[in-house]
Amino acid sequence: MIDGRQIEAELDGLSLRFSGPGGVVGVVHEGRVVARRAWGFADLDVHRTMTTETRLPICSISKQFTCAAMLAACGEPEALDARLAAYLPNFEGPLPRVRDLCNNQSGLRDYWALTVLHGAKAEQVFAREDAVKVFARTRTGHFAPGTRYSYSNGNFRLVAELVEEASGETLETLYARHIFQPAGMEGAVLAADTRRPEDGVTGYEGNDATGYLPAENGIYWRGDAGIAASLDDMLAYECWIDATRNDPQSLYQRIAVPQKFRDGARAAYGFGLQHTRVGDVVFTGHSGALRGFRAYRASSSEARLSVVVMFNHHGDAHGAAHRILRAALGVPHPVSQPLRDHWAGQWISRETGLLVRLEQGYDTANLRFGTSVEALSETSEGTLASGAVTVSREGNDLLMQRPQENHAERLAPVPAAPPTVAVDIAGRYRSAELEADIVIECRDGGAYLWAEGFLGTGRPEIVRPAGPDFWIVVTRRSMDAPAPGDWTLQVARDGQGTIKGLTLGSWLARGIGYEKCG
Repeated sequence: MIDGRQIEAELDGLSLRFSGPGGVVGVVHEGRVVARRAWGFADLDVHRTMTTETRLPICSISKQFTCAAMLAACGEPEALDARLAAYLPNFEGPLPRVRDLCNNQSGLRDYWALTVLHGAKAEQVFAREDAVKVFARTRTGHFAPGTRYSYSNGNFRLVAELVEEASGETLETLYARHIFQPAGMEGAVLAADTRRPEDGVTGYEGNDATGYLPAENGIYWRGDAGIAASLDDMLAYECWIDATRNDPQSLYQRIAVPQKFRDGARAAYGFGLQHTRVGDVVFTGHSGALRGFRAYRASSSEARLSVVVMFNHHGDAHGAAHRILRAALGVPHPVSQPLRDHWAGQWISRETGLLVRLEQGYDTANLRFGTSVEALSETSEGTLASGAVTVSREGNDLLMQRPQENHAERLAPVPAAPPTVAVDIAGRYRSAELEADIVIECRDGGAYLWAEGFLGTGRPEIVRPAGPDFWIVVTRRSMDAPAPGDWTLQVARDGQGTIKGLTLGSWLARGIGYEKCG
């Protein structure tokens, strides 16, 4: 039973709890729109009102549409496997399958994260042909296909290219025929060029403390993102999902079938959908982000309940949606409890090459490993946990389990480094993998790193000492959002202690080797 009064009460406070220039939210139950709100402004400078008809970029929510279009136009992904090699001409080792692409199990590094290392600035233009150049430089992945989960936008860019080649039709045509028109999404379009948002909508970076500034985007994306849709369009999509929920051959039911890893372990992600629970109820959904925009949608065939949240700012659309779902289902909001133990420290994940850091808070410990900070609460068993990760201690080691990624590892502690810069890391380094350089400058106590590649010369990023021969490189803004976050830089020395190279990686793009030049 859905609690309509609790939904309305939650919506009444949404615009203040997730403050920003504007937003929209809607709820569908049993195939009927039961709540719909739009507030604020689509453009602050010209006082353009945000409405339920304003088309916003749904960003990575587009991935599920791409997978559905693939199934409708080409059949199962295996039909496209033979075409993939042409798009990865320099790849060494076993290629991923197209199904691996659809499930984010390819092992390919995220191409938006790699733009940072190819010298891109956040606001510059990234043309359609630039994606081909990134893929052509790809020689390795950061894990064997099918063995792990790692978010990679390029997976779906490749799927889109393969589908258009095999079908002989454009993605726009396939979206319209197989999804937009049957679902009644009258205003939805593929708006691949982010320089030209639909309906004059503006996305904003910043927050209440710093103020809000228009986000300048210049990327061309297709398949991994790119659809623009209004709240009314998205609610029509949710109603269509409900109407076809009992047909196993319907497109949404086909993409919602749970997938597996090569070892048979069940995957939480497949065909552009994340499988989650709210209380005991199973949902499928996805987030979307671009600088200036955040979106989230989720639906449950079991509860016949859907929610859509879209902001033209960096508010937590996922968090907002889950508050609404908990209110609808009568699931209590989490209650914080103070941490009993001290958890702060840092460890190294040898498998990924990334530092894992825990920062102590009052009621949560913040885990830094992926693109965003993960807030972990203490459990009755004495572990720290969230919906995606559990960590426990064994002596000085940290045991980290990330079942959604099919990853469990024992992590060795890394002692903290003194807050001084070792100037011997300065210099130029070359990556054969990327055919690009990074330059590290150390001067008067400060250390900075920038990349030089086929996309240009990037902005200098701050480099911070983390441990013996470990450094953190901080990237908070990039072409896509969220940005890669923290990169782990690990120095390699020869027998005489001289630096011969380094390895740089983030959760989105791991294990990239560089040799010191000269």
